[in-house]
Amino acid sequence: MPQTQEHTVKAFDQDIGQLRGLISQMGGLAESAIADAMIALQRGDATLAERIAADDKRIDAMETEVERTAVRIIALRAPMADDLREVVAALKIASVIERIGDYAKNIARRVPRIESEHRIEPLSILPAMGRMAAAMVHDVLNAFAARDPEAALAVCERDNALDDFYDSIFRTLVTFMVENPKTISECAQLLFVAKNLERIGDHATNVAEMVYFAATGVRLVERERGVD
Repeated sequence: MPQTQEHTVKAFDQDIGQLRGLISQMGGLAESAIADAMIALQRGDATLAERIAADDKRIDAMETEVERTAVRIIALRAPMADDLREVVAALKIASVIERIGDYAKNIARRVPRIESEHRIEPLSILPAMGRMAAAMVHDVLNAFAARDPEAALAVCERDNALDDFYDSIFRTLVTFMVENPKTISECAQLLFVAKNLERIGDHATNVAEMVYFAATGVRLVERERGVD
């Protein structure tokens, strides 16, 4: 390989590595935001909830950095085929991670609206759903970093389980409201939390579809999606 071409390949690999690193950092922040939001919800910790909302600006700033890096790569390196798919996927994935961060922030904002002295029983169910959603985000970002289409596909296959979890929590909360009318306000907030977690799972699945396409050039069959 001529020296100039070898230098160009190394420079491109460095740029792609930087892009993957930014996506990984964004994803780590989003995962932490989900976990912290669930802790704040369980504990009724308004201070932690406020910090999550403030930290969301870091995710927003990193999305902008991903956009700048991707545009620079396209302009200077003119990537083709697999490489171009990965750059475009990174752009889209950054946007999705930003939305995931917003959902975590939305959960945190519900915390002050739930009476701290009245911790209703259905609240104990939500952390498991939060862990499931966060695990999907974690695993799909690992799939992106490794360009692993099979790992991405495995994330897609877990979305139905998260949807089933949401349906179960929905039924539990509705039943609880009927039997305990004084808890309607708190249960309504928890329904919003559960819906946000369900949407995080949907977005993780969207990322998985992008990762699969970037790695293989094949689009997965369109999934049936709920109305949001």
